[in-house]
Amino acid sequence: MKKLLIKGNKELNGEVHIGGAKNAIVALIPASVLTKGKCVIHNVPDISDVRILLDIMKSLGSEVIYKNETLIIDNKNLHNELIKQEYASKLRASYYFMGSLLGLFNKAEISYPGGCIIGSRPIDIHLDSFKKMNVTIKEVDGHYLMKSKSRLKGTSLFFDFPSVGATINVMIAATLANGVTKIINAAREPEIVNVADFLNSMGAKIKGAGTGEIIIEGVEELHDGEVTVIPDRIEAGTYLIMGALLGRNFKVSGLVSEHLESLLFKFREAGVKYKIKGNSVYISRTRKLNAVNIKTTVYPGFPTDLGQPMSTFLTQCSGESIFEETIYENRLRHIPHLNAMGANINAFEKKAVVIGPSKLVGRKVKATDLRAGASLLVAGMVAEGTTEISNIEHILRGYENIVSKLNKVGADIRLIDED
Repeated sequence: MKKLLIKGNKELNGEVHIGGAKNAIVALIPASVLTKGKCVIHNVPDISDVRILLDIMKSLGSEVIYKNETLIIDNKNLHNELIKQEYASKLRASYYFMGSLLGLFNKAEISYPGGCIIGSRPIDIHLDSFKKMNVTIKEVDGHYLMKSKSRLKGTSLFFDFPSVGATINVMIAATLANGVTKIINAAREPEIVNVADFLNSMGAKIKGAGTGEIIIEGVEELHDGEVTVIPDRIEAGTYLIMGALLGRNFKVSGLVSEHLESLLFKFREAGVKYKIKGNSVYISRTRKLNAVNIKTTVYPGFPTDLGQPMSTFLTQCSGESIFEETIYENRLRHIPHLNAMGANINAFEKKAVVIGPSKLVGRKVKATDLRAGASLLVAGMVAEGTTEISNIEHILRGYENIVSKLNKVGADIRLIDED
């Protein structure tokens, strides 16, 4: 077990380059199962979730080469077997193997998916959709047993909620289904477009990704494929938040600013000064920030994954800000830790009232999930004194080389062993 020691209030100057999107690569790797050929994926982030997914691929017989941000997956010896609990329980995205294994083999066995505990995260939309595609599902000894007597059946599906995971999972499964599948009220996140582009490069016929209606015309088989992972908009947003609080002409490069419009709009409302130049944003500390209200929602609204880091930003704004989380009910478990550092936040259910600006001071705190950890990291960098964050394995799941990246631009962060 590791922890982070952060000496706060250090100015950030220089450049941080954004890596590939975590929320895209965790779907792209399972999607590669659909072909017995070879897949090449570029701009792959070196994070723990990727390593776990590659272990799963190896357990299925795939040959994997991962070097210099490029991943080559050769599936010539691919076979179907149970995705064991030791893998599935470590990350939520293990459920994407449901769609890919069902698509190729008409059968999938997978232990219950894990991941951050940020509230009730049912996969009912996934399972109900698979059932409508002619799949029978049983729960046996802690895992799902999913079968179809023949190729999955294309069908029309209406999602009560535009779930990113369900949109991607059904899109993957429908690629090799018999007939046409239509997803109505599909999620529109950029990561979904990235997965569709990858599948289409292998011979899939997917239209409408990035809109509320996706149409997948099933094909008999797929061939080799290649894709570049889009930049991680959540990583980019987290560094931009840091820059707004501590930057001096701080450059965040390799991003797509259109993917961050909701954050940049709130920055303008708060009075943050920044400039967009191509695929980079230059941002500097704003001494007096205006209070703003944040309400997380589905894309293109304010992303839930940036809500927690943004709540730290709100502690430095003058006046009363309202933070509301609309997707996960346990996104506010980091609030007591922020208050211990000097924040003035009253939280109830999925809403919080933040009074600022607050002078934050270093304390011993604990990352309760991935984005909560990012929130505390931002707080530690702003605070006076030294902050110690434990349980930081959560942070390392989603932020590539975050310690070295930040230290290169002026932060003072050490990764040390737990006592």
